[in-house]
Amino acid sequence: MARQSNLMVSKVGIIGAGVSGIAVAKQLSNYNPVVFEASDSIGGVWKSCSYSSTKLQSPRGDYEFTDFPWPNRDDPSFPSYIEILDYLKSYAEHFDVMKYVMFNSKVVEVRFVGGREPADSGEPGEYGSLLPGLPVWEVAVQSKQSDTIQWYAFEFLVVCTGKYGDIPKIPEFPLKKGPEVFKGKVMHSLDYCKLDKEAATQLHKGKKVAVVGFKKSAIDLALECAEANQGPEGQPCTMVVRTLHWTVPHYWVWGLPFFLFFSTRSSQFIHERPNQSLLRTMLCLLLSPMRHVVSKFIQSYLLHKLPLQKYGLKPDHPFIEDYASCQMAIMPENFFSEADKGKIVFKKASKWWFNKEGLEFEDNTKVEADVVIFATGFDGKRKLKDILPDPFCSLLEDARSGVMPLYRGTVHPLIPNMAFLGFIESVANLHTSELRSIWLARLIDNKFKLPTIDKMLEQVSKEIEIAKRTTRFYKRHCISTFSINHSDEICEEMGWSSWRKNNMLSEAFSPYGSRDYELK
Repeated sequence: MARQSNLMVSKVGIIGAGVSGIAVAKQLSNYNPVVFEASDSIGGVWKSCSYSSTKLQSPRGDYEFTDFPWPNRDDPSFPSYIEILDYLKSYAEHFDVMKYVMFNSKVVEVRFVGGREPADSGEPGEYGSLLPGLPVWEVAVQSKQSDTIQWYAFEFLVVCTGKYGDIPKIPEFPLKKGPEVFKGKVMHSLDYCKLDKEAATQLHKGKKVAVVGFKKSAIDLALECAEANQGPEGQPCTMVVRTLHWTVPHYWVWGLPFFLFFSTRSSQFIHERPNQSLLRTMLCLLLSPMRHVVSKFIQSYLLHKLPLQKYGLKPDHPFIEDYASCQMAIMPENFFSEADKGKIVFKKASKWWFNKEGLEFEDNTKVEADVVIFATGFDGKRKLKDILPDPFCSLLEDARSGVMPLYRGTVHPLIPNMAFLGFIESVANLHTSELRSIWLARLIDNKFKLPTIDKMLEQVSKEIEIAKRTTRFYKRHCISTFSINHSDEICEEMGWSSWRKNNMLSEAFSPYGSRDYELK
């Protein structure tokens, strides 16, 4: 059994050195934070959950820190995961963040030791205040090089483990109908990511592969499988699809740039947002048909450009629901050409199970398989529940919605001196994490006070209710349709101007991005 060493006390602790972890470490550098990273590298999911073909789904200029532009930011191509890791490493080295990171250090337990009680729900929030010498959280850390458990104590703890990676989400099956009866190989995309390009090719080549899922990771995986099975000896890859989602070939719609529809202040005006005035609510109601028009306009282009109807891949829900839940994926250029050659085939099914030879479906059809790969996502909340103590782990999900109730996408009103970064989504997750890191640093510096707990919970509830009215996939906690308003409120709380452009015309019609929030 591992022994426990003496307690080490510091002001700020950070769990995870992915995008959010290094962003907040930079913002909190005046506190000399301790960053625990379970792996031997920064980068998070870009390091642990990338295939050889994985790329960013946007140009590099849309994925950069406010004060650290890409060296070739005007390059219109989408950077590979290797380029992204190089960029993140350059950022961390430039701002000397690496010195705070303890690699190969896995957090195995977190304990609440107090220091003070959460503020009464009717009082102004002093949630972020650091009280000198009063630890609030104790963190147990195990190193890969030793079985020793080292305990650390912090006045404030920032959790940056994110929603993806580490714990795979695996479908449940009836007794004797799961992977145990299948004579072939079963794996999750998390394990597939650990293979180098040659090993991945050998896994696919000449094999009947079934990929379960139809989001970005499943699409990329199926394409890699098809490319490994060229020629007459190659076998087709079967994609098992339960829920269809809209995909886009690029960021143009009938000759118009995609940002015009969602990423400008004027385009988001037609979408509902929290804390609307009565006048704006009425205008939003009057303009609500425009949301339907925009969605239909985009759908018409996608159905024209991609053979979705030919392959039975047209979703039943409108495009706006996928955009509002951050599930829009870029379709690789040669994906449907491989489908046309018969190298990728599709099987839609809501229920299926294993047999000895492969998979069976509710319509009594069967698919033979040598390899089955689950591209079914990850269980990010379980990662938190595994380390957080009661009663806090029971507060991670709102009882009515199942959504993690985070004020400003960062702090849980009922969990003291703790913040969560990387658990709210937008179409630009790096920018989302960085702006909330800046906000959090000013909160901890006591440059502003939080509202009462009741008001914070009310704000979160408003956001969840808007998401419910916008998309059936609201549990993903995505703010894409009101992201500018979300950033406005954060800026106002910090005492910044919420309007970041140089003139009214740009303010209305230019896309908002990370560089608009650079300190001037």
